Amino acid sequence: MRRSLNFRPWRRGPKVPHGLRIYAIGDIHGRADLLGKMFTAIDIDLVLHPSAHTLSVFLGDYIDRGPASRQVIDLLISRSRAHETALLRGNHETYVPQFLEDPAILEKWRMVGGLETLVSYGLNPSFNANFEEQCQLADRFAAVLPLDHMRFFGMLQPSFCCGDFFFVHAGVKPGVPVEQQREQDLLWIRHEFLRHEGSFGKMIVHGHAPVAEPEFRDNRINIDTGAYATGKLTCLIIEHDELVTLNVIA
Repeated sequence: MRRSLNFRPWRRGPKVPHGLRIYAIGDIHGRADLLGKMFTAIDIDLVLHPSAHTLSVFLGDYIDRGPASRQVIDLLISRSRAHETALLRGNHETYVPQFLEDPAILEKWRMVGGLETLVSYGLNPSFNANFEEQCQLADRFAAVLPLDHMRFFGMLQPSFCCGDFFFVHAGVKPGVPVEQQREQDLLWIRHEFLRHEGSFGKMIVHGHAPVAEPEFRDNRINIDTGAYATGKLTCLIIEHDELVTLNVIA
């Protein structure tokens, strides 16, 4: 039964089309161990509850903070080759191309876990690298970054819409239709979105703002359970008008 996989039912309401099951996965942040467990849990669910059409939606922030960012990207690339996926961009994924173009961004990136990402690619960055060291590090990173990883960062999407649901990393700007949202807001917005109690036009499924447990509001669902710090990664499963959550724990 699904409850053996830590599922928690919620109320009925917004819908996706009949015959479709969506697995939406929150912020991973370098926790390849949890991502591997999540794939196993999803595969078990597919055996126990077969579905003709499934789609996995990843909400971004795959890298930084945790110890295995490179391995996370490898797992996502491999998974996307065998399963239908929608891979969204998180604010942390913007740092990789920025660093390759402007090495000085490392001063900012290191404050949010960028050094851990570079270490996962086999580099040995110093904590307070000067500009010359930053440039050398960016050159080494470009040399070791696999081509399929570069393509991965380049093909990420800012949002995904299905039925009554709008999937995004951070959230949306209140009062602006979802189809007119700026990517800056989709990746970075926080308090203005989180404090808004009115309708956004769609049910927003998001991460970016860690919570102890998945947070269900009338206008949004937050599934970022702070995997890198808590050891808990959350998946929201949507099938027509039924919502359930699946957690894997380190």
